[in-house]
Order: sequence, then C-alpha cells, then structure tokens
Amino acid sequence: MIAKLIGWSARHVVLVLMASAVAMLAGLYGLTHVAVDALPDLSDTQVIIATDYPGQAPQVVEDQVTFPLTSAMLSVPHARVVRGFSNFGVSFVYVIFDEGTDIYWARTRVLEYLSAASGRLPAGVTPSLGPDATGVGWVYQYALVGAGLGLSEQRALQDWHLRFALSRTPGIAEIASVGGYVKQYSITVDPQRLKAFGISLAEVRDAVRASNRDVGGRTIELSETEFMVRGRGYLTGTADLEAIVLASRNGTPVRIADIARVEIVPDERRGIAELNGDGEVAIGIAIQRYGADTRAVIEALKVRLAEVQASLPSGIGIVPVYDRSEVIGRAIDTLTSTLIEESLVVAFICFVFLLHARSALVAVVTLPVGILMAFGVMALLGIGSNIMSLGGIAIAIGAMVDAAIVMIENAHKRLEHAPAGSSRIEVLVAAAQEGGPSLFFGLLIITVSFLPIFALEAQEGRLFHPLAFTKTLSMAAAALLSVTLVPALMVLFVRGRIRPEAQNPLNRLLIWLYRPLIRYVLRAKLLTLFVAAILLALTAIPILRLGTEFMPNLNEGTLLYMPTTLPGLSVTKAAELLQTQDRIIKEFPEVQTVWGKAGRAQTATDPAPLEMSETVITLKPEAQWRPGVTIESLVAEMDAALQFPGVSNAWTMPIKARIDMLSTGIRTPVGIKLFGPDLTELERLSREVEAVVRTVPGTTSAYAERVTGGYFLDIVPDRDRLARYGLNIDAVQDTIALTLGAEPVTTTIEGRERYGVVLRIPRDSRSDPHAIATDVLISLPSGGTVPLGEVARISRSRGPTTIRTEDGQLAVYVYVDLRGRDLGSFVADAQRAVAEKIAMPEGYRAVWSGQFEYLARAEQRLNLVIPATLLLVVTLLYANFRRISDTLTVLLSLPFALIGGFWLMDAMGFNMSVASAVGFIALAGVAAETGVMMLLYLRQALSEHRAKAEAEGRRLTQLDLQRAIMEGAVERVRPKMMTVAAIMAGLVPILWSHGIGSEVTQRIAVPMIGGMLTSTALTLLVIPVLFALIHRANPPTALEA
Repeated sequence: MIAKLIGWSARHVVLVLMASAVAMLAGLYGLTHVAVDALPDLSDTQVIIATDYPGQAPQVVEDQVTFPLTSAMLSVPHARVVRGFSNFGVSFVYVIFDEGTDIYWARTRVLEYLSAASGRLPAGVTPSLGPDATGVGWVYQYALVGAGLGLSEQRALQDWHLRFALSRTPGIAEIASVGGYVKQYSITVDPQRLKAFGISLAEVRDAVRASNRDVGGRTIELSETEFMVRGRGYLTGTADLEAIVLASRNGTPVRIADIARVEIVPDERRGIAELNGDGEVAIGIAIQRYGADTRAVIEALKVRLAEVQASLPSGIGIVPVYDRSEVIGRAIDTLTSTLIEESLVVAFICFVFLLHARSALVAVVTLPVGILMAFGVMALLGIGSNIMSLGGIAIAIGAMVDAAIVMIENAHKRLEHAPAGSSRIEVLVAAAQEGGPSLFFGLLIITVSFLPIFALEAQEGRLFHPLAFTKTLSMAAAALLSVTLVPALMVLFVRGRIRPEAQNPLNRLLIWLYRPLIRYVLRAKLLTLFVAAILLALTAIPILRLGTEFMPNLNEGTLLYMPTTLPGLSVTKAAELLQTQDRIIKEFPEVQTVWGKAGRAQTATDPAPLEMSETVITLKPEAQWRPGVTIESLVAEMDAALQFPGVSNAWTMPIKARIDMLSTGIRTPVGIKLFGPDLTELERLSREVEAVVRTVPGTTSAYAERVTGGYFLDIVPDRDRLARYGLNIDAVQDTIALTLGAEPVTTTIEGRERYGVVLRIPRDSRSDPHAIATDVLISLPSGGTVPLGEVARISRSRGPTTIRTEDGQLAVYVYVDLRGRDLGSFVADAQRAVAEKIAMPEGYRAVWSGQFEYLARAEQRLNLVIPATLLLVVTLLYANFRRISDTLTVLLSLPFALIGGFWLMDAMGFNMSVASAVGFIALAGVAAETGVMMLLYLRQALSEHRAKAEAEGRRLTQLDLQRAIMEGAVERVRPKMMTVAAIMAGLVPILWSHGIGSEVTQRIAVPMIGGMLTSTALTLLVIPVLFALIHRANPPTALEA
C-alpha cells in the first residue's frame, strides 16, 4: 500500500503540491494563533476558598472557619488534596483537583459543598471563592511612583482607580493590591468621658451605624415635573462623624466630638511592599485567568495601562517591576534562532553529501512543510507555543529529513546505473518504492518510541506532554511527507547532470576510511563482539557517577528571594528588614529592579503570613554582567550578603515557586511534611528534623516552621465573677472586639471609594496588660461599668501564628535548600540521617516532598511504561522484517547508543533528570532507525547476490555473502552517514544555545548527540558482523529476502 501511494504521488505532482500548499496555509494560521508562553502551565486545577474573620487569632480561625470548611471539602469529587491555612484574621482553603479536571466544573462542585458548610460558620462570616486564576497567574506587577502623593493616596489610586480600569482586560482574573496604606476613620473614645456621660461603647457603635445611610422616598410631581425624593445621610468625613449625637443631657446634646477624637489613620496592615530599597510603595498585581494566552494578556494590559496613565495625577508614573512577557520573548527567541540554525545546517549537510543543489531542495522544502503541519495540528489541539513545544520540533528536525535524504540518495544511485533510454520518472518511482516502506516504518518507530512521555503525570506530564506532542506531530508529518511530497519533489528537482557517487570527494573519503574497518571486523567477528561488550560494560562508570534531579534549574531571568523570619515579627520591623534586604540586593550591578513583599497581597492566591517575604529580582541582560558571573555564583554572593540573625534564606524563581507551592506546598527543592495531632509535638519534631538535615552535606539552609512561636495576650473571663455582676461571656467578648480589636462599625461612601470606620480606646489604655485591665470598661445591665480586670484574667502566652492542615490533618513543614549536590543522593542521605536519629512517636509521620516528590513519581511511571514501549517497537520491527533475528539485530543498537549518551552527560557534568530521560527515549527511536537502514541495505545487497547466484545455477557462497555485506555496508555508507549527520547537525545548535529554556533542551540533546556517536560507530561495525554470523548459519530464502 505504501509503495502504491509513493507511485501515485510521483505521478500526480500537481495534486500533491496543492495539498501541501493547503497544509502550509493551515500551518501558518496555526503559527499565528497558538497561545504563547515561556513554559506550559504546570499548575494543578485549584479552587480557593477565602474567608475573612477580622481580628481573630489563628487558632480561633482554625476551629471556627478552616476546619469546618476543609472537612466539608474532603468529599468533593476528584479533589486530590485539600490544604487549609489559618492566619491572623483570615482563612484559606485550597482544593487541588485531579489532573484534567475542568476548572469551572470544579468551582461549581466546590460551591455546592460550600453552601452546606456555610451553615456551620460563625454569624456574619461569609466564605467566597478566589479568582478563576491559574496557579502561575502573577504575570505582571507594577508600582506607583512619583512625588506629591503619600502612601495612602497611592493605595487609594490603585484600589479605586487602576484596579477597576484594568480588571476588564481580556484574560485578567483579578487585579490585586499590596503595600501603601488603606485609609480608615478612627473614633478613639475616652473611657473616662464615656463613664462621666453614662454612655456605653455599644451606644456609640449603634449611633454611628444609624447616622450613615441614604434612603429613597419614591417620587413627587411638582409643576408637571417628576422629582425623585432622596434622604441624604451618608457620612462624608471627620466633621460628620464628630457631629453625630449620642445622647442629650439636660437639653444639651452629647456628640462624638465630646467623648472621642476622630481622625484618619491607616488600616491594620498584613502586607507591605518596597521598591529598590528606597522605601514603601503601592503595588498592583495582574493575575491571569486560567487558560488565557499569557503574552496576549500582557500586551492587552500594557495597552490599557497606557490609556490609564493619562488620567493619573501629575508626577505619578506606573513602573513595571515584573513582566513575564520579557521572559516569554527571550525564551521564544532562543528556540526560534535554534530552529533556524538547525534548518540551515541540515540544508548544508544535504548539499555537501549530494553536491546537487536541486536535489538538496527536496529536503529543504520538506522541512518547513512538516514544521508548519505540526503547528497546524498544535492549534487544533490547543497546544501552546513555548520552550517545550518548540523544543520538541527542535530535536525532531534532523530526523524529519531522514527519509527524504535516503530516497534522494537512492534515486541518484539508480539514475547513475540505469540503462540508457530508461524513463527518468519510472527510475525515480522505483528508487522511492525500494526503500520507502522501510523508511516509513523507521519514522514510525521514532514516533512510537516517544509514547512513554505521554504516560508521565502531574507536573512532569504537563511539562513534557507539549514536547512529546510536537515531536510526535513533526515525525508523523515527516512520515506522511516521505511517501507523498518527497516523491513528487523528486520528480520535479532530481534532474539534470547528477555527479556520479564515485566522483564525490566526501563519499570517496568515507569509503576509504570505512572499507578497511569493515574488512577487519568481518575477519575478527568474535573479537569485535567482545570489544563491543567491554565498551558496554564500561558504561557503568559514568552511570554510577551521575546524580539525579527532577529538572535542571530553568533560568527565568528573574530571581525570587524568599526569606522567612521567626514568628511574632511586627509590621514596623518587617518593613525595616525588607527595605534593608532590598537595598543590599540593589547594590549588585547585575540587578535591574528589586521589589519586595512582606506578608500577603489582597488576593486569595496569596496566603503568606507576615513573617514570610518574597523579593522579585529582575536581572539585567547577561551581557551587562561582570565577567565570570553566573546565575549560581550570583545567588551565592547575594545569599552571603543577606545573612541576618533569625532569617532563613531560600532562593528560587517566580514561575517555579508558584508551581511548587501549589503542587506540593513546598517552595524549596526539598521539603519534609510532618503530620500529627498536636502542634507542639509537631514543632518539636520539626526542629529535630531541621537540626539533623543541617548536618547533611550540601544543605545551604534548613528551616522548620515555628508554628507555636507567636505572642498572645489571653483575656480569660472568670465565670464566677461575671455571675456576680450579672454579665455573660458575650458582653466581655463584645467589649474586647470593640475596644481592642477595632471592629469595623460602618463604611463611608465617598464617590467610588469605600472606607471603614472603627471604634477603639486610646493607645495608652491598650498598650500593656495593666492598662487594659484598668481602662477597658464593661457596661453593667443595671447601669455603671466595671473594669475588665475585675471579671477576667489577662496573661501573656505563646501560640500558633499560622496553622496549616492537609487533608484535615495538622501539618508542619521543614524547608530545605541545597547547592552543589544532586537531588537524589541528597534526599537519600537526608532520609537515612533522619531515620537513624529521630524516632517518630505513634500517630506522627514524615513525608518527603518538593521536587523529590516529582522525581520519584516520574521514575515510578517510566519504569512501567518504557518496557511496554520497547515491546511495541519490537512488534513494529518484526512487522517490517518478518524475522526475529533481524529484529533482535536492530535492537542491539539501543544499548550501544547508551554508551555515548551516558559518557557525554558525565563529561558535561549533567545529572540524570526527567529531561535527560526524554533525551534517551528520543535516542532509542533514532538509533533503531539507523539500525533499520543498515539492515535494509544489507538485505538488499544479499538479495541481489542471491538472485545472481541462482541465475548462474549455483548456491550462495560465503564469498558472495561477504561481497554482499561489503556492498550493502561500504557502498551505501553515504545515505547512512547523511542521516546521522543530519540528525546530529540538527542537535548541535541546541548544544551551543544559550538563553531561557536552553537548560532543558540541552539535557535532552546531550544524550542524543553522545548516543548517536557510539550508536553509529557500533552500528556500522557490529551489525554487519551479526548479519554475517546469522546468515552464515541460516541464510534466508529468496521469499524471505
């Protein structure tokens, strides 16, 4: 069937060219319409439930909000893990779903279960769903800078002007704010004046609430005109608040101004932002919607920002502090330049070997058609353009022209030896049909060999599936073109004067080098096999030296510095520390901008406590760096300069950090999750683990969360004393919430802006336990007041500042950063050390997580799938050759390919990673194809010599067999070396590429290049020896041949 298709294509050139043109147009459409990003979206499907519970301690939030919600979410269908975070005044529940779950289906199911769980929450507490954002959705961040506006005005501009203007940008799920000050009206009452006027705090609260409302009075008609009636009563400023009447004493009104001080103050802050070490600023964060095209979203956002800029006050500017489109542009540029270099090198290889420009055009034209066909299918399947999908095309380019090269070379040879007067087209068709089916099977084997990549799951699957898809699509397109477009182009271009093979200087050189080698190995067959076996055994040396890692560090061009301090850090001290750190970082000449955030932004996608900082460091282009500075040495320098007591440093990159924190909850390469029923015991165990891990070689930092290190002022009511005064617990708690907690009383409406009004007592009356005990007064039912200290015990204590749960279990994390060691051996040593030195009590367990979790999962999956794929490759080989001996002969080229792959990896200093495993999988298919080609030519030559012997009426002799092997191996060395050279030439530009994404593609290319070197050498020498041994003992019949 394949031979018939080749013949049809060669005889219907116009139809084939028209079909190819249609395919190219479809590919061009796909090329211009695929989504573009630096990396595939590696985040899981997540739904976030955020619940504000202002003023409440983490333990209260956990008991009353987080635990009821997490326990309800455990039953949500397809929920893989449920993580709870209880911070001061806020609860977050992250529901992470199984791979492939539609995010909007997931949000619907969470809402169903949330409606049932809401009834178990405290009155007035309303949970809400977070934005429908991807886990890596922080795509653009900007700062408001300029003279003339304070931090309060900057934050107001961001919250009430920019946020609304930018939220309608297509693909934006949310515009979040952090930094600056949120304005608030504070009514600071004097307890003694309240007591003198006999007014309670509750009466003040109720009066303020009652004085802030507008109403409508329907309509009235005056002079044939309709007037709508409005009752205007909104509070508009401090003067209105001061004028609120609380009571009347002897005909004289008592206003708020008589018993309190009204002023504008900053709201309580749980997040701070700082820029370049110069001081605090207000920051806006653009969060991308799930499934949106990142580059298109950022471009649309920039257009909207330019429009809004004109409406800002004079002197105020918007400065980008993180722009992922720059990362995307550099990544795509790196891969695009690599693709162009590969195409040019492959075209040059074709011309050098053939010395016929028009014939080389067959391969040159076929390559872009195949690539565009791949892009067309990518757009159809919704696969975006990123460093992984483009990397799949990059590693396939050399193999895509294999069939064209072999068929053109065979056509040259057949035309050279064709009888005079033969039809050129018939000779070309016969040449294409001769090797076309086997070449088609060879390309099919390369395609099938990539199937294990599709079996990868979770993050590693989402990372490499685009590469596997594009590699498979490219090879499938090449296989289709090899039996359609290539024969048609051969008819068009393979004409004119074709230089005989014997006149090609490169071919003569190859034959001159190869002929004595093949003669020697055919005389010393067993010695050849013994030497090959020794070389294979020596591969154990680099294998034992190679370390393991999940993935090499991907240079995003931006660093993320994530220090963690001890609990209990004040907002003022956090701001001071953040500014100091940023100032130190900005002094490095490689740094362009640096902005830091302590605490959390106003978004459900950021549950960070105040003691956790994130500093985004945008680096200058590497050409502007100091000589000899690398990303690793720069991080080491910065880490050494940022050593502060009580601060644990961690270094990563923005995209990677978001992915890791969502997938495993761990922001460092290695993490240990401790689970158990008691937080105090968990913290003790975590500190022991931290101390043990610090002793493991390669550890740069180990930090166990200090979950019980927060400072608390406990006010415990005395129920007996309350009973004597006729009070209940609720009266005490209300007084605490009002006077100390600054509970919001009402909200002012000032145009589009909204600001809270709070009620509190003077700072002197709430600055220490004694003042609180004496100055906080509780109103009695019978009139009068009683000090809080008379009915409650006030004491200092320690407790959790953040409570973390996973699937309903209390959890404490230990974060471990390492440098100078591979991940696999480090974790093995750390696990051994922890197991030897720490005994886990009953009910407690430790789980190793982080990147190690991905690595273990990928290894487990590949160990199952690779053998199944090899079996499928064997089936395809047997379907092509119909002889088990020939099938096994080709398979022997696979272990020989491993020799060079492992030695070159060892020489380059690379660790074994999932990317390297992908390279070896790709190598297996290419190595099998070279074996198929060698066997194809040997079988063809043997068939011709057998036919000649039968025509002469004699049996095939050993001399005939040796001549057939010499002809099939030596005389056909040109097509074999052309394919190998084309494949390697397509990979070498990846090896010397330098830029974003090259870290991953190099790990894929190195095993392929090293493996092709040894596989080619041993295929040229060992397969002829095996062929001679097999066919001497059992030569095939004419039918089998």
